Amino acid sequence: MKESDYLTILEKILMELGWQGPLHKGLDNLLKTTAREMNFKRMSLAIFDPKSQTIDYSISHGHKKTPKYSYSPGQGITGLVVKEKAPIIVPVMKDDPNFLNLAFDRSPEELAALSFISVPVKRNSPDNELEILGVLNAEMDLKNISQLEDDCRFLQILGIIIARQTSFLQEEMGRKKEFPEILAPDQNISYQDLAQNKLIATSKIMATIMSQIMQVAPSKATVLLRGESGTGKELLADAIRNLSPRKNKPFIKLNCAALPSELLESELFGYERGAFTGAVGKKKGRFESAHQGTLFLDEIGELSQEAQAKLLRATQEGEIQRLGSESATKVNVRLICATHQPLEKLIEQSRFREDLYYRLNVFPIFIPGLRERRQDILPLVEHFLEVCNREYEKNIKRVSTPAMDLLIQYDWPGNVRELKNCIERAALMCNEDVIRTYHLPPTLQTAESTATDNELPFVDTVSKFEQELIIDTLKKTNGNMLKAARDLRVSYRIINYKVKKYNINPKRYVTK
Repeated sequence: MKESDYLTILEKILMELGWQGPLHKGLDNLLKTTAREMNFKRMSLAIFDPKSQTIDYSISHGHKKTPKYSYSPGQGITGLVVKEKAPIIVPVMKDDPNFLNLAFDRSPEELAALSFISVPVKRNSPDNELEILGVLNAEMDLKNISQLEDDCRFLQILGIIIARQTSFLQEEMGRKKEFPEILAPDQNISYQDLAQNKLIATSKIMATIMSQIMQVAPSKATVLLRGESGTGKELLADAIRNLSPRKNKPFIKLNCAALPSELLESELFGYERGAFTGAVGKKKGRFESAHQGTLFLDEIGELSQEAQAKLLRATQEGEIQRLGSESATKVNVRLICATHQPLEKLIEQSRFREDLYYRLNVFPIFIPGLRERRQDILPLVEHFLEVCNREYEKNIKRVSTPAMDLLIQYDWPGNVRELKNCIERAALMCNEDVIRTYHLPPTLQTAESTATDNELPFVDTVSKFEQELIIDTLKKTNGNMLKAARDLRVSYRIINYKVKKYNINPKRYVTK
């Protein structure tokens, strides 16, 4: 195979890997594309966990299933690659005593008919030392040693390219062993399938919050979730409940801001017949309904003074009293509360009881706004886009680079809720396979935008489209304007003019 052929294949592989798709899916596509273009029979990627000193297969292509078998450094070909930090070529599988065939259980006929290449997936650590993150393996029909060496060099380059992505998988594997209920195998530090909801995050601060949830969930302690509206406090409450011993018990929710104060008490504590006008029968309150389970009170700062006093008694004594009743009812409830209000200021204004504050503030968790954890915007966009594709029967593959830049730069005063609505609107407006800047709300087009129309003027729309088309092409051509001009079927002079007109820097898209 010529060097130019390898470069062409590498370009196709990089396009499959992408930069926006979910990590596991991107690497899975990488193996499929590599195997197809290189005519490999099978490929696999194993991740090395330095803490447990184990090498576990994470992704495979061409095999019936990804095995559960773990290697240790020095064991088999895969283990030797980790130990020696160097590639290994096996011209014929059956002839190499180090080829143990434990993970995939190949037949004797296959062992006699296949060659094998194993290369390290490596990077330089912060201390500038070579660090092995995993092993990339490929199986192919028998080849001579010269051909195998060429393929090996190609795979080594590929291993370096995917090292960054693999490092995320390595972190995931370590968390998965510690928190098996939380981490799904195809998410990049994404917390999934908790109460059929998804908590998706790549930021360190959200990883810290999930660690706090893991600490408090098994206990009976009251949790106070604090943060701006739209940050996902209810999803975190779901996570706490689902990781607790009460996960199969009642889970009752009440938004304290959704009801007037005169109705809130009866909703919380229930009432007897004749307790007030219209009380024609007795009714259980949310506390009684949540007995043996969990009660989530959202917007706790909206409680009236009288309701606060009764809530304090419920938390202190473990009992409630229905409106109109003279007797108390014992309840066993795990309480989770949430608020976006500064409770400390409410205490100063005599609007919130200080003694109740200390009863509820046993384990506070502060959730930052989306603008303080911009690393989470990309995976959230991907998730919401996937949901919209499914719900509205769309086939939108990605968000363009300029549009993603706008999404990341925006301050998101409405946080995750606003981002979700933004992507839903863009998906509804988009009639192609890429969401572009003109599909986004006018408020995102520019910080100073005062536009209220859903559509940009024609000239602006054309300009936006030109910019995105040029940027996408420059990205594909590694910043090469001459190749970009050829791909777009225009002259170099036109591309050069447009690049200057839109202040585009081609060097930004050169990959090193």
